[in-house]
This record gives sequence, structure tokens and C-alpha cells, in this order.
Amino acid sequence: MSTQNITLNNNLKYYIQNYQKFPFHLVDRSPWPILLSFSLLALIIGAVSYMHGFYKGDTLLSLGFILVVSSMFLWFFDVNVESSHLGYHTKQVKDHHMIGIELFIISEAFAFLSIFWANFHSALSPTIELGGNWPPFGVDPVQPWSIPLLNTLLLVGSGSFITLGHHAFIGRVRRSAVYGFIMTILLAIIFTAFQFFEYSQSGINISDSVFSSAFFCSTGLHGMHVIIGTLMLFVSFLKLLTYQTTNTHHVGTESGIYYWHFVDVVWIFLYIVVYLWPYTLN
Repeated sequence: MSTQNITLNNNLKYYIQNYQKFPFHLVDRSPWPILLSFSLLALIIGAVSYMHGFYKGDTLLSLGFILVVSSMFLWFFDVNVESSHLGYHTKQVKDHHMIGIELFIISEAFAFLSIFWANFHSALSPTIELGGNWPPFGVDPVQPWSIPLLNTLLLVGSGSFITLGHHAFIGRVRRSAVYGFIMTILLAIIFTAFQFFEYSQSGINISDSVFSSAFFCSTGLHGMHVIIGTLMLFVSFLKLLTYQTTNTHHVGTESGIYYWHFVDVVWIFLYIVVYLWPYTLN
């Protein structure tokens, strides 16, 4: 950072501490919101083009994905600099960030609720096209006592380890906090690998019936959330290793932990509704 930039930052801090009459940080002008908007547009157009077999649809899809990931990384990097290095995140800012992540988790809960609703709509009153049966005749549900049960134990165990790591981090027991994060991330990776193996061995296709569509949509959406949650915890783990967070300043870490507990709870409902219940009815 140049001497001029350091002087500007020091002047800004002095202004905030002495003249600003409100406790919130006014962010600088940033190119990332508009770049992320166009990146998402390219991702959606690429996905539609690829699904319909248009020329270069796969290229546009890959480009859109790379742009979205890059935009998010650069945006989050700026937020991390404002928080960890410049000290602009006051208590009020951190509180509002937590409210934001809580509202985000609530919105994600309603996304899963819509899929559960579609599943129950067909399961509780199977139509004649389904043969009046759930699951439909000719569609065998996935065995719930093998990989699904193992994945349930993995996620419950990961939730326990991340809770241990969180409490150790707050209590300044660094070694236990590091071990808790490592075990959580490791179990999450194993879960994702088993989920991929289950898909390859399930014997059903997403287009077989409404049962298989609901199965892959619900478990696939959850799998995407597991991957996102794993990345969030991995970033928090890196910040923990590099001493960029403290036991009183770790909003990003708490956000990732809350998100991971949400993923755990959703999976328990998924296991009961998508795996265990259809198997008992079969």
C-alpha cells in the first residue's frame, strides 16, 4: 500500500472517530455488484443455451461460472479487508450482518419448504398416473440403511465438531478450535463424495417420475448447500490459521457455522421424508 493510500485511510479513520454521527460504515464505490449482476446473467443464459443444445452454450456456461466465482471472491475479499484490516465494522455493523445471514437462512428454509411441499403433494394423494401408489410402481426408493444413514451420521458428527470448534474459539482454546474445523471440513468432503457415489449407484433417473424428480431436486439442492457451507467453513478456517479473526470479531465465522447447522437440520428432515418414509411404504 502506498504512502498516499495510508494517509488517506488514516484521515478517514480520524474523520469517522471524530465527526461521523452514526456507527455505520459508508462503503466506497465498488465495481463488484454490477460485475456480479452481468456474471449471473451470463451464467443463466449459458445454462439455458447448454440445456437446449445451442452452439457454444457450454462455453458461455463455463465463462459465466468463472465470472460469478471471481466476482464473489473479489467482493468478499474487499469486505474482509474492511473488517479485518481497516476496522470499519462496528458493533452495529456486525449485528446487522448477522441479521442479514439469519434472513438469508430463512429464505433458504422456504426454498426447501417448496420442495417438501411438492413431495407431500404427490405422496399424500398419488394420482392415477402414479398408479395411486407412492413411490410409483416400477420405481425403487434408495435403501435408507446404507449410504444415507452413514451420511446422516457424518453430518450430525460434523455439526458436533463445528460446535466444539466454535466454543473453543470463543474460549481462546486455539488448538481445539483448529481441530474442530478440520474434522468438520473433512466430514463434509466425505459426505459429498458419498452423495456422488450414491447418485451413480441409485438406479433411478431424474426423469423417471415425480418421485425421482423430487428426490434429486431435494438432495441435489442440499448437496449444493453442503458444498457452499464447506467453502464458507474453509475460508473461516484459513482466517483462523492466519489470525485474522478474534473471539470477539468473527461474524463471517459465525455466519458459516449457523449456515452449517441449517444444512444439518435440513438433512435430517430429508432423510426422514425422502429416504426413510418411501422405503417403509414400498
